[in-house]
Amino acid sequence: MDLSVAVTPLYFGSMAWERRALRRRAEVLGPSAADYLTPDTTTSLGMGVLSLTTPLTALAASYAVPFRRGTGRGRSGRIGQVVLGVALAAAVATTVADRVAATADVATEQGRRARARARKVSQVGGVAALAAGGVVLTATTGALTSATRLWRKGQRRDLGTGVVPWSIAMVWWDLAYYWNHRVMHEVRGMWAIHVPHHSSEHYNLSTALRQPVAGAFGVWVPYGLVARMGVRPSIIETSRALNLIYQYWIHTDMVRSIGPAESVLNTPSHHRVHHGRNKRYIDRNHAGILIIWDRMFGTFQREEPDEPVIYGLTKNIESYNFWTVCTHEYRDMFRDVAHSTSWRDRLGFVLRTPGWAYARRDELAAATEPVAIAG
Repeated sequence: MDLSVAVTPLYFGSMAWERRALRRRAEVLGPSAADYLTPDTTTSLGMGVLSLTTPLTALAASYAVPFRRGTGRGRSGRIGQVVLGVALAAAVATTVADRVAATADVATEQGRRARARARKVSQVGGVAALAAGGVVLTATTGALTSATRLWRKGQRRDLGTGVVPWSIAMVWWDLAYYWNHRVMHEVRGMWAIHVPHHSSEHYNLSTALRQPVAGAFGVWVPYGLVARMGVRPSIIETSRALNLIYQYWIHTDMVRSIGPAESVLNTPSHHRVHHGRNKRYIDRNHAGILIIWDRMFGTFQREEPDEPVIYGLTKNIESYNFWTVCTHEYRDMFRDVAHSTSWRDRLGFVLRTPGWAYARRDELAAATEPVAIAG
């Protein structure tokens, strides 16, 4: 069994303890954003279960890779080729529609109708091209960089099960996690995967289980890269589980500081900052286990005693609905793509930062608002 699943009794036992402790604290100090709220906790636990049971990753790896070959794989390869073909055809149709819309003579009724039809084609085509192309890209890169495939490529080496391969696997996983986590905050298409984890306005151990269910649709620094060096896939997988288990306990408000270890390890204090929507705290402290990565790469921020962390998103979704929490950013992102009239904006709404996307959306909305005429 996956080690991160095997410790499930620890999760529920510690949440029960924390809930009681927070209730006692609230009787003295009053309520706080750390308290358990039933609908919020239910959503977090539901996402935790779905993230462990959803077959999205396996389905993408099995069916969306266009070059699949070999016994039993011909059909899955053809499905991937169809998805790739849809992406290319939609991209061509959207490009042609953009051209028609840009050159249509809007002084005539015929030209206005032609532009309106072209806009409809580009709305559908732009979304289809990026969605289908993204599925092929993510499935293909995932297949090419899997630990088992890389292990087969470098099978002449086997570092065994000693301290060296375990150290390599743990440190590499943590470093790759830092960069993947940072990219999830800095690329909107990746933020759409990760944003459910940040959507809660509460912060307690249940928030740790509020995990994304759409990880298959991301492009990652390959965690399994060290398999080419001779680190066994089983060690890499266990390193993943240990990293995930460590990150569970830092989602608490009950531990204020762990002393000198704060300079090396990711701690509840550092991770509270990561979940803050205060301007000072946004996109900081992306570490998994070692906070040294944030210190090295310029994303570290200390929790300031004069600025309590405010949890949630810069614009909260105001919903505990499971579907809304999981999909709201995808919905908004593809709506922005559909309303775009150029590939520069379409790609920008997926590949640039969330902040850029929201500002650009407001800019385009302001440009299309009717201007009042005085008098």
